[in-house]
Amino acid sequence: MSAAISLRGVGKHFGSLQVLDGVSFDVTQGEIVALLGTSGCGKSTLLNMVAGLLEPGEGELWIDGKRAEGTKDRNALSYMFQEDRLLPWRTARANAEFGLEAASPAIASRDRHTRANAVLDLVGLQGFADAHPHQLSGGMRSRVALARSLVTGPRILLMDEPFSKLDPQMRSQMHDELLRIHAMQRMTVLFVTHDVEEAIVLADRVVVLAPRPGRVREIVSVDLPRPRTATDPTVAEAIRQLRLLI
Repeated sequence: MSAAISLRGVGKHFGSLQVLDGVSFDVTQGEIVALLGTSGCGKSTLLNMVAGLLEPGEGELWIDGKRAEGTKDRNALSYMFQEDRLLPWRTARANAEFGLEAASPAIASRDRHTRANAVLDLVGLQGFADAHPHQLSGGMRSRVALARSLVTGPRILLMDEPFSKLDPQMRSQMHDELLRIHAMQRMTVLFVTHDVEEAIVLADRVVVLAPRPGRVREIVSVDLPRPRTATDPTVAEAIRQLRLLI
């Protein structure tokens, strides 16, 4: 299959500080890939460049086989941030609709409602469309944020540690939810994590970044059947082996 995301020799400086150096890898269409590494290795910077929030200082970045230059080439992408960033005065439905409001051509209000209701159902929030963020648990807020990321029908979903603030049980539920939706929609997923267990449970491949400056240390294939649980001996061994690379 062809690459949804390609990086070739990508580097980035902030002033005199070199954050990334010579990063090269591909993310195949429909694949789930984790960016893993310690704090300061440039994971979020790299994700922000793929999203079009930052431009590479060196190298080339390709999206769906086309050279990416600015956000105009990234209409197929959606970004789920570490914070849920829900607007407190909006209902769950209105928050999910947000990504559709600037669409060109414009989408009618009734159609936005219909699509928002559909993605809220998809993430298991039937009956909560009219609830405001303060009325929702942390896990439910994460589901609304996921719904908002999916409402545009992206081919590529970018996630920056979106489940890191959830308790372990809720994080596991969100992992299951993401994998269920991925199996249905087959979008490409590139996500940042510092959690080795999360990387093994979710990803088809893990790009391990070394720090200062960030560079690819190793790319690890996770050839294990799903669902994966950390208590399974084979999965636990994969987690142990990956920890040795961090």
